[in-house]
Amino acid sequence: MKTFSLALCALVLTFSSCSNNDDAEMDTTLSEAEIPVEIKTYVDTHFAPNSINRAIRETENNEVSYDVFLNENIILEFNGDLEITAIDDDSQLPNSVIPNSILEYVAQNYASNFITDWELENNHQQVELNNGTELEFTLNGEFIRIDND
Repeated sequence: MKTFSLALCALVLTFSSCSNNDDAEMDTTLSEAEIPVEIKTYVDTHFAPNSINRAIRETENNEVSYDVFLNENIILEFNGDLEITAIDDDSQLPNSVIPNSILEYVAQNYASNFITDWELENNHQQVELNNGTELEFTLNGEFIRIDND
């Protein structure tokens, strides 16, 4: 009887761990036709010489986001509202994707450097320069600090 109880308990635990979990992460690679027009327009507007190599729709905790991979190792991230939230590149980002106040701060304080990455967080923006320096700004583009993490 003890063996049967242990086997039954193990069986129940096995099936309960395989249940459909709302917190599960799901990635879907999108075909060209499935890529939202807003993402295509953003790429055409700001990264015209580049093309989309792959786009992935991610669902995690019922929140949707998109990772878009362009040629030349450029990665764009969009939230579920199709708003840009992060840009990662090895070379200089186009000025059109960076708020003017941040561009001006970098030009005045880091004249020999350029921005390679930009990210929008809940309460601030962050950029990375080609020398590895990370700078944080308010949502309005006012300098906060150098990020030494």
